[in-house]
Amino acid sequence: MQKVSADQAQTVLQNDLILKVARGEEVERPPVWLMRQAGRILPQYRALRGKLSGFKELVETPALAAEVTIQPIDELDVDAAIIFSDILVIPEAMGLTYEMVEKKGPFFPETIQQAADVEKLVSGDSAASQLHYVFEALEITKRELAGRVPLIGFAGAPWTILSYMVEGQGSKTFSKARKLLYQNPKLAHQLLQKITDTTIAYLKLKIAAGADMLQVFDSWAGILPKAQYSEFAIPYIRQICDAIQEVPITVFAKDAWFALEELGQLDCNTIGLDWHLDPQDVRQKIGPTKALQGNLDPCLLYAPQEEIAEKTQNMIKGFKKQHIVNLGHGVYPDTPLDGVKCFVNTVKAYRY
Repeated sequence: MQKVSADQAQTVLQNDLILKVARGEEVERPPVWLMRQAGRILPQYRALRGKLSGFKELVETPALAAEVTIQPIDELDVDAAIIFSDILVIPEAMGLTYEMVEKKGPFFPETIQQAADVEKLVSGDSAASQLHYVFEALEITKRELAGRVPLIGFAGAPWTILSYMVEGQGSKTFSKARKLLYQNPKLAHQLLQKITDTTIAYLKLKIAAGADMLQVFDSWAGILPKAQYSEFAIPYIRQICDAIQEVPITVFAKDAWFALEELGQLDCNTIGLDWHLDPQDVRQKIGPTKALQGNLDPCLLYAPQEEIAEKTQNMIKGFKKQHIVNLGHGVYPDTPLDGVKCFVNTVKAYRY
């Protein structure tokens, strides 16, 4: 299994390390990028955000989204760009509008509560095609990157998207969303299928707009018991992976240590790991063919630079090869820029 749209990408990309690792090819050093690398760790991002009405204006303005996508390439010299967007554009395209409340996070004025709410949702191509601002941002970014590094597109996994659509906001427990799985599993499956159909259409349009690689984020995987994750999450992620054959795809299911064997059976190229997982244990459970991504503790980047460098090198050694270096979650907003640069530079200086 080798998902490639990469023949064309290889002819134009100056740095295709991340694609090579995802395809199982040999490289001299591991590639490195950071989840949430385009954000508040960068002073130029903070300066731009200060001029805008809010987060959604940035997401929905293609030229600005492209600008902040490229900022970490200029500032940090990482090996991949990831388009600046939000996983919640999917429910919005389906008809469930959200707000991004400063210092609180996403909020849905209306939520999914009954069958009629699911029935009126738009899905598939009809919903995905409404997200033209995302595709335009990808096209601008691809053009302005001019082949410097690959461009990653992303989406939330169906279970995570359902969690927000039912709960209406972030939560420590997502008890409303989890209650739905127990009280009305049929409705949950109907909603998950609509989300999945929309996500597949959305990701294919991202590929058409220039994405060289994709990542699926299941941010709230770890909040489910194993049996429910097997029923309400894995089958829908599998549909997405099976549908995407054009480019490499990464699945990052945070805190899903209990589902590693099932994740390893997905038709994806790379499994992302949070910072609690041991790479050798993961390798035994998912087998030898997939690349692994991660899994440095984001809080290490607050440490002295000598410690950052030492522990980053130790992490790379623990993975051996087939490794895309990243954090075990998104970089925290107040992380010192010097710590981030030390991490990136340590990886780029490493040689197998």
